[in-house]
Parts: sequence; C-alpha cells; structure tokens
Amino acid sequence: MRLTIVHLYSGEMNTYGDSGNVAILVARAKWRGFKPAVVRVSIGQPFDFSRADIVVVGGGQDRAQTLVAPDLVRRSRSLHRAAEEGVVMLAICGAYQLFGNRFVTLTGEAIPGIGIFDMETTGSRRRMIGNILVDSPYGQLVGFENHSGETALGEGLKPLGQVVKGYGNDGASGREGAVYRNVFGTYLHGPLLAKNPFFADMLLTRALHRRFGPTVLQPLDDELAASARREIVGRVLGKAALGAA
Repeated sequence: MRLTIVHLYSGEMNTYGDSGNVAILVARAKWRGFKPAVVRVSIGQPFDFSRADIVVVGGGQDRAQTLVAPDLVRRSRSLHRAAEEGVVMLAICGAYQLFGNRFVTLTGEAIPGIGIFDMETTGSRRRMIGNILVDSPYGQLVGFENHSGETALGEGLKPLGQVVKGYGNDGASGREGAVYRNVFGTYLHGPLLAKNPFFADMLLTRALHRRFGPTVLQPLDDELAASARREIVGRVLGKAALGAA
C-alpha cells in the first residue's frame, strides 16, 4: 500500500512552513499503515507526474515565483495529463497563482501560468494578510493568508469555499481558492493541513481511491488540532466565538 507524494519546488516554494503539508500527509498515511514515499522535484529535474499519487507545491514570494515559473511551464503537459487522470494536487498561494493562466505583477510584467485553473491573478498595492476562516464543502477551513495578488476565477471554475472572515481570492468576491477535478488551490498557509486534518484526510482518500479503489480511513485522535482550531476561530471571530466553535 505504497503512496508517492511529490513535493515540487520544496526549496524555492516554502513560505510559512508550507512543507508541513507534506509532513502531515506522510504522518497521517503512516499512522494508518500505508507506506508513503516523498519525492522532491526541483527545477530542471525531470518527472512524470502521472506516477504521483499526490503533488504538493507551496507558496513563495514574487522572486521565487519568477524563478520557478519557466520550469513549471515546461512541465505543463505532464501536470495537465496528471490532473486529467485524477492525480491529487495541492497548490498554495504563489503556486496557486501559477496554476492559473497568468500572474500580472504590479509593474505590468505577465508571468505565464500553466492554466490548470481558468483564472488570472493581478498584483495590487493592497496587502491581504491575517487569519482567515472559510466555509468549504469539506468542512470549515482555518489558515493564514498573506498576498497582494487579486485572483479572478473564470466562469465555471469552482472556488474552494466562501470566506467567513478574511480576504480570500480578491478581498471582494467572498470566494477563496479554486478546485478542478482533484486539483485544489488556496491562499491558506499555516500550514493548511496541520490546522485542517480533515482536509488532509480528504486528499488522502481521493489519492487512495485512485490507486487502490474505494478506501475508508480509520479515524485518528485529532483533539490537539481541534483545540488549536477553536483558538484560531476565537481570534478570527472574537473570543465569544470560542465556546460555540
């Protein structure tokens, strides 16, 4: 029961501990008896993403995005094929932007993306930063966002969820993230999966279903994460919300 988890650009794209998302997936798979193997793929290193079960790409500042963008475009065909085959992918912040059609910087430079998500991001002078709370079909997500890019989803592209508190894609539409097949993009750092273990389990379940058929994961003791989530919700909504969360 081996799983291949690909960490793409682990050195270049790792803002706010996004590599922790890989650590969470590995731990939660191991605790259930699976054998996850992490493959780290760097700039210029060839890889066929159809071989992956889960692909994780973290966030990065504009300089890191500019650095990895040409390499990511060269991988576009392989990533698109994997996406259509149902490979699970998680793209955070800067990577989320590059999974769209393009990112236009504040100075007007257009950085091409790979277009898995039909969307475009435009740089702005507004810094959207702070804890964020999002209602999604998978459960209520908590995280931390820090971006100035404003992302507009194309018609028909589903958001990951609706913003309860925070900015999300653009600070105006109320939408956060994007979903296409088994590909998920979001601005939530933190790392996302440490704060939202149920979301990690959803990703694992989809990957296992593709590899081995229908799979039901054994429940784990997530009380520590639940306690942290209650604290974050209290900070986001006000301490009065702690008791109700």
